[in-house]
Amino acid sequence: METKDILRGGQFLVKESNCEDIFTPEDFNEDQLMMKEAVSEFVDREIWSKKAQFEKKDYALTESCMRKAGELGFLSVAVPEAYGGMGMGFVDTCLVCDYISGATGSFSTAFGAHTGIGTMPITLYGNEAQKEKYVPKLATGEWFGSYCLTEPSAGSDANSGKTKAVLSDDGKTYKITGQKMWISNAGFCSVMIVFARIEDDKNITGFIVEYDPKNPNGITMGEEEHKLGIRASSTRQVFFNETVVPVENMLSERGNGFKIAMNALNVGRIKLAAACLDAQRRTITESVKYANERIQFKTPISSFGAIRQKIAEMATNCWVGEAATYRAAKDIEDRIELRKNNGKDTHQEAELKGVEEYAIECSILKVAVSEFVQKCTDEGIQIFGGMGFSEETPIESAWRDARIARIYEGTNEINRMLSIGMLIKKAMKGHVNVLEPAMAVKEELMGIPSFDVPDFSELFSEEKNIIKNLKKLFLMVAGAALQKYGEKMDKQQQLMLAASDILIQIYLAESAILRAEKMAKKEGEDNVKEQIAMAKLNLFHAIDVIETAGKHSIISFSTGDEQRMMLMGLKRYIKYVNMPNIIELRHIIAEKVITKNKYCF
Repeated sequence: METKDILRGGQFLVKESNCEDIFTPEDFNEDQLMMKEAVSEFVDREIWSKKAQFEKKDYALTESCMRKAGELGFLSVAVPEAYGGMGMGFVDTCLVCDYISGATGSFSTAFGAHTGIGTMPITLYGNEAQKEKYVPKLATGEWFGSYCLTEPSAGSDANSGKTKAVLSDDGKTYKITGQKMWISNAGFCSVMIVFARIEDDKNITGFIVEYDPKNPNGITMGEEEHKLGIRASSTRQVFFNETVVPVENMLSERGNGFKIAMNALNVGRIKLAAACLDAQRRTITESVKYANERIQFKTPISSFGAIRQKIAEMATNCWVGEAATYRAAKDIEDRIELRKNNGKDTHQEAELKGVEEYAIECSILKVAVSEFVQKCTDEGIQIFGGMGFSEETPIESAWRDARIARIYEGTNEINRMLSIGMLIKKAMKGHVNVLEPAMAVKEELMGIPSFDVPDFSELFSEEKNIIKNLKKLFLMVAGAALQKYGEKMDKQQQLMLAASDILIQIYLAESAILRAEKMAKKEGEDNVKEQIAMAKLNLFHAIDVIETAGKHSIISFSTGDEQRMMLMGLKRYIKYVNMPNIIELRHIIAEKVITKNKYCF
């Protein structure tokens, strides 16, 4: 692997990145492109063509498609070769998750639950005997996995679960008793990752529990839940009544369950972002096809400015989400390889610490892309008009399926606050030097601003300067709020939500600019004018979000001269020298998509 300076998680806020140092979808190698084609072909043949059946709650179809995915090796991409997997990198894992998830949320959920939280805890926390026994069967789809964490009284507060594990008198088994809910794949799983509390332990403990309906061992299932979306995803309550589990099936150490759960969520968050990408591509393609075919006032509705605006915004959000997701995926992959190569970490430790390093980015992506897919499907319905409300079109189910993404893997509100909380922790540990840049921004605001007009003649020179200023703005607002509230900052949830909105927009805007710049250097500006337009359009919107979040924060916790100074700083840091023509940018983007009759980037 070539040596390069890999930013630590969260350091994007205080350091500049060069476009050459980030990974983009245009950098997929030949093997990755072949995998992408194989997955897309499978989805078109086995899932997209049967979309209506999934909407009729055909759970057997979901299970059947999962078995076929296993036969083709798609369930084993992230599994080490030693346990029957392909042992591919983190980017490959995200790529497969991306392209296998777009046709229906039902299959996407089954796939994600099995390959992620159903298999990964054993791969990353299991001992050698556990991995040899369970992982090969999970990798092939002979067995399917599920993850039993959530309880009626334990959702976002996962460590408050009441399920108990009691050690037998002979010390050979535990008896698990309790209730779990919203368990994906419960209807056809063979292995469950179950979290329970031993005695009065502070933290829960993880267990590997086998399930055979012919010999249920105290396990009973509730009926299938009737849900807004993901209708063919098996979702049931699971009840444990003194379910006997051998002591050797404890996963990791006693009391380590909360850590397992949290690290599983970090991986799940970036994979959820990836899983929301192809759903957008397919929604955009279906919407554009309809807009080109639908004639009103003797012309295709795709020629109307209002429709073109929607298409441009949908395409931009999808493209930006791709840029940010694959940028972070490669950072994680590089960090894992770095830890492996230093000889100190085992494969398990390298994977765990590599993903944990970018927990901030994982939360950012989960929030941003889940909101993009909801907006995309909503606009898709709008383009279809009355037909979009009908079950006869694919847009109606796409909209319902998209809604769960803002709840999965920790709600977006939880993830927004986590991103800021984790950044503060990293700053306190010295992993991200926030203090010095924040002090420098404070001094800059106290000084006399320069009135020189800079030279922004090069591509993206102004946009990159704005991003640099937006980072200063975040440091200004977050630094002042942290100075005021200190350790009680976590109680100021509305301020943390606003700060996270700024952080999210900075990461996405920078990722998009760097992706477009990298393409322009390689292919020439004239050949990527649509991508340049998307990067610029996204930044314009990011500034709007940041201005609102910044203003609301400043006027909520400051007064007098401090408030006036920060409001002046806000105005300075969001300022354009050359304001872009937004309507023209949208026209450039929409024209390409409409002409190609599909999402084409």
